Amino acid sequence: MGTHGPAPVEYAAAVDRYLAAAGLSTSSTRVYRISLYGWAWPLVDRPVPTGRERRSALPPVVPLALLDDPQCAQRFRRGLADRAAAAEPRTLIRELACLRAATAWWRARGWITADPTAGLALPAPRPEPAPPPGPGTSMSARESAAVAGRARAALALRAPLRELTLWHLIHESGAPVERLLALDIDDLDLPGRRTRAGTAAPLTWGQGTAGLLPLLLAGRTAGPVFVTDRRAPATTPAADRCPVTGRGRLSYRRAAELFTAATGPLDPTGRGWTLLVLRGRTPRSGLVPG
Repeated sequence: MGTHGPAPVEYAAAVDRYLAAAGLSTSSTRVYRISLYGWAWPLVDRPVPTGRERRSALPPVVPLALLDDPQCAQRFRRGLADRAAAAEPRTLIRELACLRAATAWWRARGWITADPTAGLALPAPRPEPAPPPGPGTSMSARESAAVAGRARAALALRAPLRELTLWHLIHESGAPVERLLALDIDDLDLPGRRTRAGTAAPLTWGQGTAGLLPLLLAGRTAGPVFVTDRRAPATTPAADRCPVTGRGRLSYRRAAELFTAATGPLDPTGRGWTLLVLRGRTPRSGLVPG
C-alpha cells in the first residue's frame, strides 16, 4: 500500500490522489484533472464530451481495476482516435503524457499492475517535403522548411515523458542541449515559463514544455531536472544526483543516443537524426553536440 494508503476503488478518486501528490499549481491541476477525467469515457465505451461540456462534465463512475482489463489498451486507442479528430497534436501529446505519468504513479503504488498506455501512440506525421526550387525560393529556405518538418515529426513521436519534455524544451528555448541538461529544479520558474531571475543565460519556453515539465517533476522539488533511469553510482557528486530518487543527471551522450534511435524510423537512411534538428539546424548522423 505504501505511504499513500489503500488503493481507491474508483478511477476518478485515483486521479484526485495523484494530483494531490503532484504539487502542481491550482490552474495546472485543473487542466490535468480535465485531461485525466477525459480518459474515463473510453473505458466505458462512451464518447468524450467536447468543448465547454468537456471542461465541466463529471466522468462516469469507473472502477480503477478496469485499467488492468486486457481490453483497456484497446479502449484507450479508440478514445485517442476519437480525441485526435477534435484536438491539436500538441494537446494530444500533453494528454497522453499526463495519462502515462498518472498510470506509472499508480503502478508504483501497486494500485494497478498493467500498463494500459502500452501501444498508445499518435500517428507520426511525415516530414514535410521541401518546396521545389523556384523564383524567390533559395536553397537555405528549402532546407529550413525541411528541418522544421523533421522537428515537428520528432515532437509527435510516442516517447517517454522525460524525452518528450527535453525535446520540447530544446525546440522552444533554442538553447544548447548541455545548458538544458545542466538545469536544476531550483532554476525553474514554472508559472513564468522561464528560468528564475539571476540564473546564468536566462531561458524561456513555450506551451508544450510548460505542459510537460510539471508532470516530469511531480514529487521532486530539488536536484537535476533531467535524470537517468537508474540510481547514480555512489561516487556521483551530490549536485548531479536527485535527492528523492537517487538518480543521476542525464548526460548529453545518452540524450543524443535516445533521440537518434527514436528518429531512426523517420529518417529515410534509417540512421536517425541528431538533436540539432530540434534547434532548427541541418541534421547530421552521429552524436554531434547540440
